[in-house]
Amino acid sequence: MSDAEHRWERIRNGLLWIVIPLILGGLLSSALIPQPVVGVIRLEDAIYSYSAQNMIKQIQYAIDAPEVHAVVLVFDSPGGTVVDTEAVYMELTRLREKKPVVTAINAMAASGAYYLSVNTDYIYAKPTSLVGNIGVIGYLPPAPFVVEDIITTGPYKLWGAPRDSDMRQVEMVKQGFFEAVKIGREGKLTAGDEVVFSGQIWAGTDAVRLGIADAIGTERDAAEKAAELAKIANYKVLDLAGPAGIATGGSFFFIQSPDGMMNLPYPNEAGIFLLYIPPLPVK
Repeated sequence: MSDAEHRWERIRNGLLWIVIPLILGGLLSSALIPQPVVGVIRLEDAIYSYSAQNMIKQIQYAIDAPEVHAVVLVFDSPGGTVVDTEAVYMELTRLREKKPVVTAINAMAASGAYYLSVNTDYIYAKPTSLVGNIGVIGYLPPAPFVVEDIITTGPYKLWGAPRDSDMRQVEMVKQGFFEAVKIGREGKLTAGDEVVFSGQIWAGTDAVRLGIADAIGTERDAAEKAAELAKIANYKVLDLAGPAGIATGGSFFFIQSPDGMMNLPYPNEAGIFLLYIPPLPVK
């Protein structure tokens, strides 16, 4: 073997000693680094104490899990209670400080569910999804009256407050909802306040036209958008209910029919709600 061939052999062996550890190190590193995840959180119920706590657990899991780089919220909900909607909204704000969040609306994101949608980075809807119903509805308690067998220390001890205070609370919640929409959809709304805040519920195509939603799309579109915003590739999509330890079950938010076979579209307790109540069919 010539001197030139000896020199080339030494160089080749030296390169192998450098390259092979690099390749092995890269393979080991890729095996140790978890695949990036786009987490999915589903709300297929009204927003009340049980469903809200389930959402919050999943949001907190997404905040803390390093492998979750973005989140898709999937909605089929008419909204629900004010306080539970606000609780989820505040946790969403914490999540968005760290990771992008995209909404995918299936059948419906109305009232409180739309309130949550505007606190995300992008909103997809199906062409016939029901979207909007921005506003507040109140089911007032009965007017105070004397109950002879009950002694109270004030006229509203039994009832909590005069009925006109509920009116003021409705106005306060309404203004908060309107402000959330204006902030969340800033620069995107193409209709005036008199249309946006009329309480109307729109089909997905109209919602996109009005700037209530961003685009027509599916859950897959939402996952791709979330990954784009998070600047990740080779990701997997994972429902977060399992990893977050969410159990099935819950309580009844809606009034049940007398035979107990179905839920009527009305809350079973008086209160103030961010809730869409569809008209009942005419007999």
